[in-house]
Amino acid sequence: MIFDLELLAKVFAINLSYVTLSTIRFMLTMKGYRVLAPLLSMVEIVIYVLGLSMVMSSLDNPLNLAAYALGYGAGIGIGIKIEDWLALGYTMITVMTQDVDSPMPNQLRNLGYGVSSYRANGRDGERLVLEILLTRKAERHLQNKVLEIDPKAFMVSYDPKYIHGGFWSKRVHLGK
Repeated sequence: MIFDLELLAKVFAINLSYVTLSTIRFMLTMKGYRVLAPLLSMVEIVIYVLGLSMVMSSLDNPLNLAAYALGYGAGIGIGIKIEDWLALGYTMITVMTQDVDSPMPNQLRNLGYGVSSYRANGRDGERLVLEILLTRKAERHLQNKVLEIDPKAFMVSYDPKYIHGGFWSKRVHLGK
């Protein structure tokens, strides 16, 4: 078995790059970035072919395959971290509080959030429900504000697939 450190480093780096781009491209595709995702996929496939050809030309060395696999795993992790850092798109947070007369909706509106609220019945009685659409970059800030107002608040967040009309309609479609 030949130990070619330079080849191992190249195989690892190429697969790391490929899978990182692949992970980001997949997330861009899911968020509807119809121009950026295909452009990124073109770079991604060139890197993929280069890495695969290096490994295929030296399959007799299991270290090359191991470097390829390590690059793949590391690429997924790094791609997820980059996407978290970019925080692309929007999220919808539903907040439920036991205090039906809570000042939370107005406090959050004063901070610039669009808040729709209504009363609902839960297992243990009436609740105030807030629906808040925001950028993913602002998600942690909003969660902290909600918990500052009501440490017992229940929150659920999810990515909306389609948004039309309302407070955010002009801002939501920018950049896609």
